[in-house]
Amino acid sequence: MTSVPKLNIPLHVKYIQSLGENKDDLTYHMTAHLRMNAIYWGLTALIVMGHKDALNREEMIDFVLSCWDDQAGGFGAHPDHDAHIHSTLSAIQILTMQGALDKLDIPRVTKFILSLQQPSGVFAGDSFGEIDNRFTFCAINALGLLGQLDKLDVEKTVSYIRKCKNFDGGYGAVIGAESHAAMVYPSLGTLSILNRMDEVDVDTLGWWLAERQLPNGGLNGRPEKLEDVCYSFWVLSSLSMIRKLHWIDADKLIAFILSAEDSEHGGLADRPGDQPDVFHTVFGVAGLSLLGYPGLVDIDPVYCMPAELIESMGLRTGWEALPRKAFTS
Repeated sequence: MTSVPKLNIPLHVKYIQSLGENKDDLTYHMTAHLRMNAIYWGLTALIVMGHKDALNREEMIDFVLSCWDDQAGGFGAHPDHDAHIHSTLSAIQILTMQGALDKLDIPRVTKFILSLQQPSGVFAGDSFGEIDNRFTFCAINALGLLGQLDKLDVEKTVSYIRKCKNFDGGYGAVIGAESHAAMVYPSLGTLSILNRMDEVDVDTLGWWLAERQLPNGGLNGRPEKLEDVCYSFWVLSSLSMIRKLHWIDADKLIAFILSAEDSEHGGLADRPGDQPDVFHTVFGVAGLSLLGYPGLVDIDPVYCMPAELIESMGLRTGWEALPRKAFTS
């Protein structure tokens, strides 16, 4: 590789800083149910781009704590929203990255998380009972960050993931569901954190994941679907966990991710020409980090947080990272 297209980091930082500034905007209120997750996405993208301090730390921590659901013992996506495992994980991730876990009532949060596990082993997202392997991963990820995995029934958890494995080596959202890259990542992430990667059919799954790359370099989530920048993380993180990252054409994928940049306002979209958003921005940048793109902070493919932070917490998981790809500018 002789040259690497340039990621416009200053413009993307400015874009993330601008999000939420206009609280009178209708879109701001229509996305309240994603607010906690969006803060995690924005903070993670900023850290990977080397601009952790671009957002006010104290304001961020205060917002997270304002979303505490005292009755449930978890966090909602916005003040006065019911606690949910997804927003609870995002809250824990934000506090972890901001060095503020001491502000958390860990025993109560742990109790809330464990209360969501069903007899089958899968986790529900909240007290209303919707189940999904993504919720299981949110729970295991959170327990790992909190140092509370010893409270978990590991075998019951792994047993459900095992039943979701398909003939193609992939995993679905629930038992009997088709393989999907956005479900493979949480399934592998759960197994990795629990040191049970022996459950994975590495070669078959690696082939299925590599097949997600389309001629234009982008990745899709399942056969016959369009490419989408967010799968740059879902697919690459999974390939990293099974040490098959080199099965992807990195040059073509980098070119696709950067083609989805908004060169005027900043941010990344799902594909070229579409509206950018913070969700696709963080997972596009995270994908570039996994590929060893120059100037980016290394991201952990399991926890989707800075690799150095995860290592400093002693959270090495059941995979072993490949050497970084070498790029020249």
